[in-house]
Amino acid sequence: QVQLVESGGGLVQAGGSLRLSCAASGGIFSSYVMGWFRQAPGKEREFVAGIGWSGRNTAYADSVKGRFTISRDNIKSTVYLQMNSLNAEDTAVYYCAGARLRTVVVAASLYDYWGQGTQVTVSS
Repeated sequence: QVQLVESGGGLVQAGGSLRLSCAASGGIFSSYVMGWFRQAPGKEREFVAGIGWSGRNTAYADSVKGRFTISRDNIKSTVYLQMNSLNAEDTAVYYCAGARLRTVVVAASLYDYWGQGTQVTVSS
């Protein structure tokens, strides 16, 4: 059973930065596509960023392109989300997810494993 544990959320002022981490255990981390999703109050969960096995292939939502960077360390079984130039619209619970797939996908329904989420609040 794969377990994902997020950390690094918190309160930050607009324009600031945060780095989220997601530590995986219980599976072969290097064989999973990993993704970050977020869900704001009253809204559906949305794709933020995804990364393939090796880390060479990445995908981003248009709303975060140029501000967020996803990366992974397969030795540490950890995926990261560096978030810069944060604004109030980035406020949400951020979830880490893993998929037993060969390519990065944006649909939440295709991910097999989920973390418990970490709150990111951006004050304006």
